[in-house]
Amino acid sequence: MTLPSTQAIHLLIVDDHAVVRQGLRTFLELQDGLTASDRTDRPIQVVGEAENGRQAIELAARLQPEVILLDLVMPEMDGLQAAPLILDKSPQSRILILTSFGEEDKVIPALRAGVQGYLLKDIPPDELIKAIRQAARGQTPLHPEIARKLISTVASGAGPSPAGREAHAAGDLTDREREVLRHLAGGLSNHAIAEKLFISEKTVKTHVSSILSKLGLEDRTQAAIYALKHGLGPEEG
Repeated sequence: MTLPSTQAIHLLIVDDHAVVRQGLRTFLELQDGLTASDRTDRPIQVVGEAENGRQAIELAARLQPEVILLDLVMPEMDGLQAAPLILDKSPQSRILILTSFGEEDKVIPALRAGVQGYLLKDIPPDELIKAIRQAARGQTPLHPEIARKLISTVASGAGPSPAGREAHAAGDLTDREREVLRHLAGGLSNHAIAEKLFISEKTVKTHVSSILSKLGLEDRTQAAIYALKHGLGPEEG
């Protein structure tokens, strides 16, 4: 169901530093007047704060926030441990990692844990607002440095994507599967892809499963990186 543009995006902030939480809350509460050049943009409402993964799980279960800004390195339970447990309690939530750590050994496990996007804390404030709204729409915002690292990791053969089949695997895709793959690379959810292609969400899921099988990949993130690497990314416009 598409939410009306006037309904706020309910956001949960998870970070072990109180000053970071307060700074984010203050900025986000002011963002409507600062960034809303497009009045169709939904406002962002901070509905809760947590200082570790355990608190985040409890609050997510109770508040069912639409988007969660989640730090990775925290005491008691870190973001990587908490992410799948949060999604178990609040499956409709979209998790955005917001961290200072961009190493591949943190990025890839986080994306595989089901997070919606991965941002670094040096992101410009207006880009953070954009990323939150993208996540709420089911897109997958990635910090540019993270996107480059992921593509580089796969291109170098260091990533989990099996290299043996890549030379011919893309040719096994049908025209419709290529369309779906392009939209996957654009960060669209199954629902959004279904609307764009005028097909059912169930059909999209079938195509995604077929794409992963034919390309020998494990998840949507690997498929998106594969598409970007092989020039099958989203078309302009």
